[in-house]
Amino acid sequence: MNLLDIANSALTSLWANKLRSSLTVLGIVIGVAAVISLMSIGRGAQASITERIQSLGTNLLFVQPGATSFGGIFFGQGSASTLTLDDAYAISDPTAIPSVSAVAPELSTFGDIVFGRENTSTQVLGVTTEYLDVRNLELSTGGFISQGHVTNRSEVAVLGSFTSETLFGLRDPVGQTIRINDRRFTVIGVLDSEGGGPFGQLDDQILVPITTAYYRLASERTTQGDVTVNLISVQVEDEDLMDQAEGEIATLLRLRHRLTSEDDFTINNQQDTLETLEETTDTFVMFLGAIAGISLLVGGIGIMNIMLVSVTERTREIGIRKAMGATRRDILVQFMSEAIVLSIGGGGIGVLAGIALSRLIDGRTLLGQNFETVFSGDIVVLALFVSAAIGLFFGIYPAVRAARQHPIDALRYE
Repeated sequence: MNLLDIANSALTSLWANKLRSSLTVLGIVIGVAAVISLMSIGRGAQASITERIQSLGTNLLFVQPGATSFGGIFFGQGSASTLTLDDAYAISDPTAIPSVSAVAPELSTFGDIVFGRENTSTQVLGVTTEYLDVRNLELSTGGFISQGHVTNRSEVAVLGSFTSETLFGLRDPVGQTIRINDRRFTVIGVLDSEGGGPFGQLDDQILVPITTAYYRLASERTTQGDVTVNLISVQVEDEDLMDQAEGEIATLLRLRHRLTSEDDFTINNQQDTLETLEETTDTFVMFLGAIAGISLLVGGIGIMNIMLVSVTERTREIGIRKAMGATRRDILVQFMSEAIVLSIGGGGIGVLAGIALSRLIDGRTLLGQNFETVFSGDIVVLALFVSAAIGLFFGIYPAVRAARQHPIDALRYE
């Protein structure tokens, strides 16, 4: 028989038990749809992270205190408070490092925020006026921290969009007074929302002058009295000057810290961070696909189960076909084709369901999380290949069992 005859014979046999075949196909449909939708969500998250990091610019260096670091680039902190605000000012000096265009030091702490009857606990970030441009942020309303605020240790604050909504609802907070750790601060601005996803935490924060954060809010002090920082973001004039700027910054800090052996700081660049995150998110996407693949495995077990039942029910048919000259290969092909039709048919329907589900989820906010999906053809190819492989794998044993039937024993079967 040619392939068309084999497929037609398989469809005829399956159609004779429509409900049973449909329920078997349903397991494959659910598995394929889950693989496509979950991998689309994973790739959407990956694209969102990559886009957000690239939006900061590929010409950023991040200097952290300590020889080792943890917590990633955002709000990361080294193993010791070895960097100071004076270090940041020294790096920004064009006569010392001409390849640097802007420097934004940060000091992170936490605070209890109160306005009227509303209160929350969130991150308080001490920054300078350059932070807005270096981090590529925008204001929704009001103004930002000025150099005068930093010099005078002014008790002013810029709210993240989520923090603003938590404390003030839909009201304009600019000009209002809040309390941070029982200290009165005047709200001078509100940041634009960064949206959901991995960067949604940027909306739940409060920015204050870095000197105010150190002298009014932070609990740690250095014996020298210098303002310590957790991170210094350095914007380089040109991407081609990244290596040069990194070397110049390292040399400057070694001289300032009088180091002769191991550095007490770490310098990371944006590209290294991007590559690391891409590797991490690739693993995350594959992990989501593997979880969804479990349902495909369950669907494959369903195919094996239904094919074993089918072999038992059609024992006399097998005996008649063998008595009329059918070979083992013919019987094997017959039952294998039925298993493959079930898996590929379910895979095709599952692809359509997965695409529809991905489109439905795209841009939706569920449980406070904004989902973005990215669909690509390789996901479909992977899902179809796996579903076909599962049908082939789980259909082998029932088909072999049918092919090994002795015609006389099969004809005697009641």
